[in-house]
Amino acid sequence: MGTRVALTGGIAAGKSMVAARMGELGAILVDSDVLARQVVEPGTDGLAAVVARFGRGVLRDDGTLDRAALGALVFTDPGARADLEAITHPRVRAARQAILDGAAPDAVVVAVIPLLVETGQQGAYDQVVVVDVPEAVQVARLVARDGLTTEQAWARLHAQAPREARLGAADVVIDNSGTPADTRAQVDAWWRAIPPRVREVAQLAAIVDSARS
Repeated sequence: MGTRVALTGGIAAGKSMVAARMGELGAILVDSDVLARQVVEPGTDGLAAVVARFGRGVLRDDGTLDRAALGALVFTDPGARADLEAITHPRVRAARQAILDGAAPDAVVVAVIPLLVETGQQGAYDQVVVVDVPEAVQVARLVARDGLTTEQAWARLHAQAPREARLGAADVVIDNSGTPADTRAQVDAWWRAIPPRVREVAQLAAIVDSARS
C-alpha cells in the first residue's frame, strides 16, 4: 500500500522547494497552486465564474486572469475571498482527486495544499508534512519576493490559519529557516522513514515516468 501525504505550510514558507525535493526522491506531486491556475485558465467555467463575480477588471487584455488585480480585491475583503474560494476550491479538489484516484496503489503521492488546515482536509491523508518558518521570515520573504509592503505581507499571513494551527496538525515538520542544504537533509530523512518497499516502487515509477517524457 502506498502513502498519501499532504504537504502544507504558510505563505512563503518554502513549500515549493520541499515539494521539488520530494519529487526528485520519487514522490508523485499534486500541486494545488498549479491546479488552481488550471481551473481558471481561459475557456474554463472557473474563469467564467470569477469574472461573473468580480468583473472583467480582473482580466488582462489577452483574456487571462490578472492575479495581481484579483489579489488586491480579495486579500483586503474576507467576503470577497470567501466568494473566490467557493469558486476555486471545489474545482481544485475535484482535479486533485482525479490525480489521486489515477495513481498507482503503491505510489507515494504528495498533495501540496497551502490551505490544508483552513479547509479541514488533513484527515484525508496518511500523513501531514508542514514546512515551517517564523512569521517574521515569511514577511521578509514576501516583501523581497513579491514587492509587498510589510503591512500587505502581514495581511496575507493573517488571511491564513495561524502558525500554531498548522503545527498542531503536523505529523512531520520541516524547518526551512536554515540553509537549503539543511532543508533538503530533513526531506531526505523524511523519505528514508517511508517503508523501504514503498520507496522502491515510488522510485521505479519516477524513473518510468521520466523515460516516457
